[in-house]
Amino acid sequence: MTLSLAQALAARPNDHRTVRAQFEEQTGTGWHTPTPANVAAGLAVSVVIPARDSAHSLRPVLDALASQDTHGSVEVIVVDDASTDATADIAQGHPAVDVLVRLPQPGGAAAARNAGTALAQTDTIVYLDADMVLPTHALADFGARARPDTVLIGFRHNVPYRPGPHHSAQVPTGGADLASDHRVTWRSQGGEQLYTGTVLDGPTTGSPLNSTDDFQSLGHGATYLDWDLPRTCVTALMAAPRAAVIDVGGFDPAFGCIGWGMEDTHLGAALIAAGCLVVPLRQCVGFHLDPPDATDQWKRKLAGWPATLAHYRKLLTQPAPSGRETHFLDSTTQLLSTAGVITR
Repeated sequence: MTLSLAQALAARPNDHRTVRAQFEEQTGTGWHTPTPANVAAGLAVSVVIPARDSAHSLRPVLDALASQDTHGSVEVIVVDDASTDATADIAQGHPAVDVLVRLPQPGGAAAARNAGTALAQTDTIVYLDADMVLPTHALADFGARARPDTVLIGFRHNVPYRPGPHHSAQVPTGGADLASDHRVTWRSQGGEQLYTGTVLDGPTTGSPLNSTDDFQSLGHGATYLDWDLPRTCVTALMAAPRAAVIDVGGFDPAFGCIGWGMEDTHLGAALIAAGCLVVPLRQCVGFHLDPPDATDQWKRKLAGWPATLAHYRKLLTQPAPSGRETHFLDSTTQLLSTAGVITR
């Protein structure tokens, strides 16, 4: 019997206690503790960054990658989604970048991430947005904990745009605050919620992370307020096993044609259905640098979200994706055949 994606999600637990305990026993490092560089020795990650008109934020993002404190090897792939600003020039001139892909036409973040995933040379992909500045231990955190059956979740602290050198956004001093992430502190004005349809009586504040035992009780398709397990998989900062991503067919590029968002939720759902656990890293919090026109951008993004949500709901009724490696490689080969690829 072929299960739909929704049915497969309902069959999957998210008990990751054994994963955490094994790591702590083997390394002597707490799961939520910043990782010493030597713990990641011999472990490799590929960082895939989709970028469109990201000149305001890309330089500090790449500077942070160049400053990572890890003994593991790091490959950085920037996929420029047909930017009209200096995004490609910044990426091409930065020493942290190993591969720059320039797509001739905008296809959306899903297609860009697929292109980077296809080119990646390691077993672990760290998906990172072009406006996320990482703490120095982040890549060691991901590299040391990566497994073929585990999706690792980082967090983000949004900060308003302030101009700095080279017209790049300024990065705040000090560490980013975990509680600033909407999966840690979530607020609603009440009423019917757009994602799950849950009806809340009035203004509500909750914590998906803290109230679900680090997302463990979201297994088996459970919900908490307006959250379920796939929705916690935000590719602003997330690591996943490359083989599993390719087997489920990668990101659905149709999302980029419809509107904004939900492609990472769908990938998360597909990986969970395939047997991956979703495990958060509380110490791995980056600064998300708002663009100069953040308010207008959010309005445009949220206007398109109902359409992408409808597409996601449709995909939940279809068979859980698996065995799609050939389709993934064929589609990314075609996409890359029209792109410019610059390697160091």
